[in-house]
Amino acid sequence: MTVSETQVGRIDVMKPWLGEEEAQALADVIASGWVAQGPRVREFEEGFAAGQDAGFAVATSSCTSALHLALVVAGVGPGDDVVVPSFSFIATANAATYVGARPVFADVDLRTGCVSAATVKAALTPATRAVIAVDQGGVPVDLEPIRTLCDPLGIVVVEDAACAIGSRYRGKPVGSNAELAAWSFHPRKILTTGEGGMLTGSRKDLGERARRLREHAMSVSAADRHASLLAPAEQYLEIGFNYRMTDLQAAVGIVQLGRLEAVLRRRRELAATYASAFTGVEGLRLVGDPSYGITNFQSCWLEVGPAFPVGREDLLARLASDGISARRGIMAAHRQPAYAGADTGTAELGVTEWLSDHTLILPLYHELALHDQVRVIDSVLRAAGKS
Repeated sequence: MTVSETQVGRIDVMKPWLGEEEAQALADVIASGWVAQGPRVREFEEGFAAGQDAGFAVATSSCTSALHLALVVAGVGPGDDVVVPSFSFIATANAATYVGARPVFADVDLRTGCVSAATVKAALTPATRAVIAVDQGGVPVDLEPIRTLCDPLGIVVVEDAACAIGSRYRGKPVGSNAELAAWSFHPRKILTTGEGGMLTGSRKDLGERARRLREHAMSVSAADRHASLLAPAEQYLEIGFNYRMTDLQAAVGIVQLGRLEAVLRRRRELAATYASAFTGVEGLRLVGDPSYGITNFQSCWLEVGPAFPVGREDLLARLASDGISARRGIMAAHRQPAYAGADTGTAELGVTEWLSDHTLILPLYHELALHDQVRVIDSVLRAAGKS
């Protein structure tokens, strides 16, 4: 711990907003005697689907499991290629490997950090069966041009909306235009259940299959069997998975859904304060809304360009010395040992590498106090020689 942390306290990059309502919701589930997947999960699914204008919602153990289920129900398997951004958490590429497909890396747009129709097109192969388009850091991906490219080719587009709850795309909730979309409720996300995820989409047949697959592909759910005095004999219709969410997690999620609008307003206020402070500082660019949508600022990332007096690593070190826990920007998955040297396509990934090397994520969370945000701003401005 540094001297600065000891004197004035550490500022974390993210903190979930949890309180007495979540604690009471957990207590109510415990008192009910039913803590596994059950009525709270169903309620959470229904509320989430309504909020995202989705045809169905299937709660899962994580976003990674939701991505895996998405590819399974889409029919992706061995011999297929799946185009994914390298500029993403490694789970995006891993989902393709889980079904025996080859992840093929695409580059991203410099302004948004998201794949575009052009970068996807450059990565397509004759074996491409699916594309995973990520709403990177909550910035909505421009999905319509990607679907215009892929739909006529029979290529399914899965939206990795892990970070995007509350973001908007062309006036609608992110994910509402997707055939399949996967969501994360990890503690660093705006809406958290501790761990957990959701699969949403427009085709209810795919939703019903995903609902069975997450529970070992049982013909009768555990909750329905429990509700019957004489439970029907179940069958296992195919090889399934244990990707269930618990009612404990879902109870927290239901409360979090009710907090969502307040959280989004606060995050945008904090991001606007950062944007105002860094406007005109040479070499700095803060992520913002694309022309076609609204970001939730799940990750408030800052690009540190050559004109800034210090590099990204030096700026991170200076922030840390001031007791501020910023983070490096999104990884480049193609550089990770799991994929480095593997056959992952031939698309140029220059923008991915630039953003991965020159961005950092600033502290931003609902309960970030003004005086703490001022500390963050002052630390960055001192590095710029302006404070």
